Amino acid sequence: MLESTHAGRQSRPRLSAELGKAILAGSSKPFDRRSRLFFTNRLFRYLCIAAASFVCLILFLILLLMFRTGVLTFSHISVADFFFSAEWNPENEQYGALIFIFGTFALTALTLLICVPISLIIAVFLSVFVPPWLKNMLRPVLDLLVGIPSVVYGYLGLTVLIPLIRNVTGSGMGDGLLAAALVLTIMVLPTVSRISDDAISAVPSKFSDASYALGATRFQTVWRVLLPSAKSGIMYAVILGMARAVGETMAVVMVIGNTPQLADSLLKPTSVLTSNIVMQISNVPFDSTWNYALYLMGFLLLVISLLMIVAIRWLQRKGSQA
Repeated sequence: MLESTHAGRQSRPRLSAELGKAILAGSSKPFDRRSRLFFTNRLFRYLCIAAASFVCLILFLILLLMFRTGVLTFSHISVADFFFSAEWNPENEQYGALIFIFGTFALTALTLLICVPISLIIAVFLSVFVPPWLKNMLRPVLDLLVGIPSVVYGYLGLTVLIPLIRNVTGSGMGDGLLAAALVLTIMVLPTVSRISDDAISAVPSKFSDASYALGATRFQTVWRVLLPSAKSGIMYAVILGMARAVGETMAVVMVIGNTPQLADSLLKPTSVLTSNIVMQISNVPFDSTWNYALYLMGFLLLVISLLMIVAIRWLQRKGSQA
């Protein structure tokens, strides 16, 4: 009896020690898991910061390279001669970029004038007038049109659109601003229509229900309620489409004519910043004013694109605050 009691007393410290070790072992596992999660989250955070910093560094280096190389143009010609002269003749040291700057903005404005009304009609048709089964069929078609390469649009414009313009207008040459604007309109139309459709569809249904309850027609509801409510999203779509139109190269090169002259007619061949860079970059000596002028044109395109991106971000922030 005494021996069993004594053995039980000796086994108690052993059991309590083993129990303490088990408790410590069990408590260390959650601690190890928390430390691993902390290390993983911290590592993921540093990787994201590094990736964002790398992208910003690449963008800064591109802008710096384009600016430092392009600004060397002004060591040979004046700022006024580059921006306000229409004489582009590199063989005679004449580097006036007014033709290409004017052509870029004229082409963008003409594309905007043609594209926006058609895109809004398509967006309103998809979001308001089309039954759901037909809407589900047409929206993927627009998404597929966005993914068609630009060289395909340019080739179709060269082989189909330009001969059609010649036959309709009776002009000897169908290439020019009109052909380029029509090709860009076909390219940009799916993007602007699709995003505008999403913006109109995102307007709460209570707005249109209230308009119908007040006796408004469907046209009045679309014109006075839906379009004003989706204004920020529609502007976002238009600017995004124009950003693509400004930077488009291959399709424009194939249909605009690539002639350094001011376009006083829609059917007169001309040139823009992108087409001039593409057509002449392969024949330019690297350390020459000609090359510096082309770099400066590329820098102007980057600035225009960045301004459009800033406008898009501003519209997004304004829309989220509203």
